[in-house]
Amino acid sequence: MGCRNLSSGGEPSSYIDQMTTIKGEETGLMEGYLKYFYDIPTPCPYGVGDIALYRQAQFGFIDAPLMSAFIGAGFRRNGNSIYTMACLDCRQCRPIRLPVQEFAANRSQRRIMKKNSDVTIRQAPFSVTYEKIRLLNTFFTARFSGRDNTAESYYGTFFANSITDTFEIEYRLADQLLGVAVVDRGTSWLNAVYFFFDPRFAARKPGIFNVLTLIEFCRHHDLDHLYLGYFIQPLPAMNYKGQFQPHEMLVEDKWRLS
Repeated sequence: MGCRNLSSGGEPSSYIDQMTTIKGEETGLMEGYLKYFYDIPTPCPYGVGDIALYRQAQFGFIDAPLMSAFIGAGFRRNGNSIYTMACLDCRQCRPIRLPVQEFAANRSQRRIMKKNSDVTIRQAPFSVTYEKIRLLNTFFTARFSGRDNTAESYYGTFFANSITDTFEIEYRLADQLLGVAVVDRGTSWLNAVYFFFDPRFAARKPGIFNVLTLIEFCRHHDLDHLYLGYFIQPLPAMNYKGQFQPHEMLVEDKWRLS
């Protein structure tokens, strides 16, 4: 999603530079910004189609109401870019969110919480450390072998940003780092950006435990929704998101209970 694709009819870089100086209070909410978005075609990263189309724009600043509008409309964040999927012949990427005040853990989720009762959970400022870089690279090697993902590039271009409030939640067993969640926070929502963990502890279901922790964080801070990114039904790795009930999916520009 990196480079400007001028061959697809995009405007020169000054067009984007102009956009980064605009603030939400000057033009209303996101409708005034959509004209600044451009499309980048790329091979589908999820393998469910041939070509994925990222519709995105870069920002230098986004105020809280505008960020809430984008997140509430199903947009995602990558660095200082806001994007949505606009694939021509595929609608498999469905934004999913949890109305956290209505959530009730099922028996399996309660067992996972109990299994991880010895884990220490700490909210921390977003930061780059050798410990986290090592863990993320280990995670990539175990889960995405053969790809060119690196922890340095994820922290430098995906997680880091200047457009919203981003922090981390660290999970530890004694002094050992078990996992890290990168999270964006808005006035009424939490956005789960990314979670990675030590593959040796996969039996603990750390991904599910992380979502349960984020739900409790939302409740404690009176936030309404937890955004979990995309639910892609053909991908078994995404199935866990649908196990949190109730949840809502964005269908034809409306959030619908599923």
